[in-house]
Amino acid sequence: MAKFPDNFLWGGAIAANQAEGAYLEDGKGLSVPDMIKGGTVDTPRMITTSVHEGEYYPSHEAIDFYHRYRDDIKLFAEMGFKCFRTSINWGRIFPNGDDAEPNQAGIDFYRSMFQECKDLGIEPLVTLSHYELPYALAKNYGGWANRALVDLFVRYARLCFNEFKGLVRYWLTFNEINCLCAPFGNIYGGGVVPDEDNVALDYGKPFAWDDISRRYQALHHQFVASALAVTAAHEIDPANKVGCMIASRAVYPYSCKPEDMLLSQETARMATYYCGDVHVRGAYPVWAPRFWRERGIHLEQQPGDAEILAAGCVDFFSFSYYKSSTVASDPSVPTAKGNVFYDDAVNPYLPVSDWGWAIDPKGLRWLLNELYDRYRIPLMIVENGLGAADELVDEDGEKRVHDPYRIDYMRDHIEQMAEAIDDGVDLMGYTMWGPIDLVSAGTGEMKKRYGFIYVDKNNDGTGTLDRYRKDSFYWYKHVIETNGEDLG
Repeated sequence: MAKFPDNFLWGGAIAANQAEGAYLEDGKGLSVPDMIKGGTVDTPRMITTSVHEGEYYPSHEAIDFYHRYRDDIKLFAEMGFKCFRTSINWGRIFPNGDDAEPNQAGIDFYRSMFQECKDLGIEPLVTLSHYELPYALAKNYGGWANRALVDLFVRYARLCFNEFKGLVRYWLTFNEINCLCAPFGNIYGGGVVPDEDNVALDYGKPFAWDDISRRYQALHHQFVASALAVTAAHEIDPANKVGCMIASRAVYPYSCKPEDMLLSQETARMATYYCGDVHVRGAYPVWAPRFWRERGIHLEQQPGDAEILAAGCVDFFSFSYYKSSTVASDPSVPTAKGNVFYDDAVNPYLPVSDWGWAIDPKGLRWLLNELYDRYRIPLMIVENGLGAADELVDEDGEKRVHDPYRIDYMRDHIEQMAEAIDDGVDLMGYTMWGPIDLVSAGTGEMKKRYGFIYVDKNNDGTGTLDRYRKDSFYWYKHVIETNGEDLG
């Protein structure tokens, strides 16, 4: 098994809207997640047009990272993190997204956080847009379906590149940008929200306000904005490295039937390569026009867009990987339950998590090889982890969390990362998802825990917010100390 590079970026990843809280503090404006109430794996979240008094919105407090970031980052440093991925909440910088002047308190907060990381030897990896569109841009502009957001985003990005120059050199433009290839992406990725109040976000059903042309138009606007941001980042500081971020997965045919093979190819294209090609190759894939034509998608591209995309290619390809997908052309094949994003066929060869997600470490190696074969630029895994219902127990007067299942999950995936490196893949880093427990984006739960650090908070918002190291905390610390050579 190959060794990890000496400069490998071990770390963890969070998102501002799932961790910070302080949702209207120090001048921050409302963002789209601030309008989404809590749910469970069985109960859909609800999006509202105003904040309902007395009802629970998980992002409003989240895990209070805003006030506790110094202590939390010290815990990350104790584990030996080389890299910490987080996001800037656009509404902390420009409360309404289109304000004439930025909010200085927001700039000061992020500068302080990034300085804390640098002081502790941790490289910040910063996402500019991680499902955190200012709500005013959704309400007043119609979200990313409106071309006006391109210039507003680039202005915001340029401010960040200038303000945090020297503190941040690794950037991502849009988190899981390919979520706009699915209806749920309207809200999280596109900021295209319903006019009605208290609408259920039931991912198993078509969203009534979904318009596929509008959705892919919004995605095109994000591509243009991303490319312009990449160009600006390189202009402002040549040391900047900017990546894309795509929700990726290995896709398997249910059988060797040709229809299943073709379906798996089509699924993989839309899962990863539609967006990946634009970001890395600077142009839409050759099969995109047929895809648009067959679905009645009319895409408006302005003169010069092709040149913008070609000039704004990313420096590295980052992605999330939680599971593989198995697809079947036969609708009678049983489908897996528990994943809000995909209707997968049941793969009898794979175990599943508490939330029904297929656990497939070897699928990660397969995906790494596929991505590097196609793009030949450095890769980075910026989300991967296991959501589980951890239990905080009292032992000998101390509170502990025993999570051997998480250690097993991560060990198996890290082993396959090493195999991919041995295959020749240029893998630059790994920031597992949720080094500290935080709010689930899909369900709004706290019960679905990913972290090495337990946060005492419940699904209804109660709890002390106290932090406790889990067994996996010490395991990951040792992994980093040995640069992945000893996985325990």
